[in-house]
Amino acid sequence: MDISRCMPYQSAVTSWDTAVDVVKRCLQAGVGEFVICAGARNAALVEALARAESAGCTRLWRHFEERSAGFFALGRTMETGLPCAVVTTSGTAVAELLPAIIEAFYQNRPLLAITADRPAACRGSGAPQAIEQQGIFGQYANDRPIATWDLRGPCHWNIELDEDFSPDTNPTVWEKPDRVAGSKDRLDVAALARWLREDHYQGFAVMIGGLEAEEREEVFHFCRDFGAPVVAEATSGLREALQGLAIHDADRVLKARPPGKILRLGEVPSGRFWRDLENLPDVSVWSLCRNGLPGLARESHVTRGPLHRVIKALGDVEAAEDAMDLLVGSSARAVRIEELLETYPDSEPALMRTISHFACIGGGVFLGNSMPIREWNLFAQWKRPVMAVRANRGANGIDGQISTWLGWSAGASDAWAIIGDLTALYDAAAPFVLDQIQREGRTLAVIQNHGGRIFERLPRLNAMSSRAAECLINPHHANLAGLAALWGMRHLRVRTADDMDALTPDGVPMLLEITPDPKQTKSFWADWDQLKS
Repeated sequence: MDISRCMPYQSAVTSWDTAVDVVKRCLQAGVGEFVICAGARNAALVEALARAESAGCTRLWRHFEERSAGFFALGRTMETGLPCAVVTTSGTAVAELLPAIIEAFYQNRPLLAITADRPAACRGSGAPQAIEQQGIFGQYANDRPIATWDLRGPCHWNIELDEDFSPDTNPTVWEKPDRVAGSKDRLDVAALARWLREDHYQGFAVMIGGLEAEEREEVFHFCRDFGAPVVAEATSGLREALQGLAIHDADRVLKARPPGKILRLGEVPSGRFWRDLENLPDVSVWSLCRNGLPGLARESHVTRGPLHRVIKALGDVEAAEDAMDLLVGSSARAVRIEELLETYPDSEPALMRTISHFACIGGGVFLGNSMPIREWNLFAQWKRPVMAVRANRGANGIDGQISTWLGWSAGASDAWAIIGDLTALYDAAAPFVLDQIQREGRTLAVIQNHGGRIFERLPRLNAMSSRAAECLINPHHANLAGLAALWGMRHLRVRTADDMDALTPDGVPMLLEITPDPKQTKSFWADWDQLKS
């Protein structure tokens, strides 16, 4: 992103005039929602926003914790496709937005940070709540005036304000924002079309990451017509719909027999094979994605743009030649997976299968990093289409997961999130907003392994000392019933599939504490590792 500094916006009159002007400019830019973390420094902005909401021109959400608020705002951009602003006071409150800004950058989401600042004379003086706020987000946020914001990623607007302000008693004329479309690239797909037509003796595979709702139909028809084997992430919304082309146990199959070409559609896939491509330079990779980033450090091709536009620009495509026939044996691999799930019914993968039967009929599923999204992709049910699936795969972090889910699903009933225990503890302030959103049927499922057990699946770490392993896993004895009680949620501990029978909706948000049998889980993965591609 091209970053050019600008001087902080400074009012020529009063803090109240400044605040009104800021809100009006945001509305003109299409910002329809604001997440407010209030303080003395941004009180004028808060008052101006409250009046704009009373006039029916915007919607306000409130939070006390800036990191969570930033991710909640990110979730709102996922749901609406429109810019959402998060408003903070000055000082370290601003720095708390960095994780969400980074995630928005890699997801190409229009997240606006409006940060109140003390007058410039305070900078470098050691005065309270005075830090260098301008440019604090570096390359991850556009610091140009909001009028030039192209909505391709986050923007930062730093506002100098005096604490004292006197709201105008005269009514302000507010205007409801119109839907603002982002700028469109001219799509040149000639080279991509040639690449798709060129035969390769080792064949094609298509890897589909997260897609936007408007992209799914075109991607579905393209994959069906192209006919190459597919690895469709749950976040594509096409995992079940494309199962006739799906490669089961794809990481192992593709590593054993790498195709000559990989076409990636959407966000970076979560599977291990995508990382293996770093060491497979002979595999030609072409990525079609909104952020224009290849997702690989080695040489590859990339086309930036909304996938439905790119695919339409391609026109008709010829069916791919699958000389490797990657789908041979796919049914047998699927049967072996089913046998393992039946053999170890209380293992973590089997409980993920059980949870998926409940979650797939809800109003959407949010999958946390790192194990939940991988286990859902591998083991969740395949029969019922689940199109509304999200995850934070931009930077692959675990922070802000609950907050993003709550923002994305704020208006949805029967919404589910499935995350790990450390992820839940990391975002324990997120449920503060529960009273402001749709609560009906909302379920937060937490895989309780008492630590980050994903590290036990990494072979290169097996040689580490027990003390080092302890530092990686972060074992704990947290009882999540206390977290549920803190935020007025029901709590249900699930150790077996039969325990899910007690999941009876009553309008109160539910925290499911999923506690897999550690011995069965260990045995499952041991047998899994023995399966052949």
